[in-house]
Amino acid sequence: MRILLTIFLLGLFLACVPIKKYRELEANYNKCMEEQSVYKSKSIDYENQVKELNIQLDNMRSSIETLIADTARLGHEYRTLTTEYEKTQETNRLLEEKYAQTVSSGNAETAKLINELESTRIELQKKEDRLSELQEELNARARALEEKEKRINDLEQIIASKDEAVRLLKEKITAALRGFADRGITVEEKDGRIYVRMEAQLLFASGKTDVSKDGQTALIDLAKVLETQKDIDILVEGHTDADPMNSSSSPKDNWELSVLRATSVVKIMLANSDMDPTAITAGGRSEYIPVDPNDKSKNRRIEIIITPDLSKLFELISGE
Repeated sequence: MRILLTIFLLGLFLACVPIKKYRELEANYNKCMEEQSVYKSKSIDYENQVKELNIQLDNMRSSIETLIADTARLGHEYRTLTTEYEKTQETNRLLEEKYAQTVSSGNAETAKLINELESTRIELQKKEDRLSELQEELNARARALEEKEKRINDLEQIIASKDEAVRLLKEKITAALRGFADRGITVEEKDGRIYVRMEAQLLFASGKTDVSKDGQTALIDLAKVLETQKDIDILVEGHTDADPMNSSSSPKDNWELSVLRATSVVKIMLANSDMDPTAITAGGRSEYIPVDPNDKSKNRRIEIIITPDLSKLFELISGE
């Protein structure tokens, strides 16, 4: 419309004005046309830009919608997470309380356990102390037992040695008195001692205290054997029968007779040997220890009891 008006006006102008004006008008027209073309081109560019901007706007709107949706989703997730967080916080608080209770309960259990362990330790210590005491006692008993065993071994050795010595001495005495075996002399070993029994008929006349010649020979032979023995004790006992004595002179009774006969025997043995006088004793038993109630002649006798010296044995025994 604007173009037609322009043409119409131009026609009127051309009709009214000179050619110079016409040409100016034509130049202006061409210039306007060029400007119009530029404006048209720019309009197209603007339209394209608008379209592109609309597209971008649509994209932005879509992005906004997406962002809004994402924001809503994130908000929901946030709220959900907040709720879960609060729940977690509450759970954590409850767990902390439970943990504190557990720790507290654990402390109580620990204290109880410690008390039990301490009681057990004390009991164990007591038992260890008792075991130590028992061990010391056992060690002491073991040492005592070892000492006793040693003493027993020593005692057995001494006893065995004494028994062997007694056996050998008996053999020597038996050999020395072999010639008087059928004349009322017997040699016997009993309870670790040697008993030399001599009937009175070999040694004494009836009621007398003097030793006969044959009796002296037998006593001297015995003394020669005993003088070589250094660790023996000798007891010479006089024995009588039960018949009473009726004498106004010595010996007046069986007691005196038994003692005097034992003394006579001791004197003969000491006078005819190197026997130690401190190792021999004379004693009388009268009629009170008969060997045969039905044979008076056997009751009238001299018994020489030879005992090994047991002092070492007694020392060991007393040392226990």
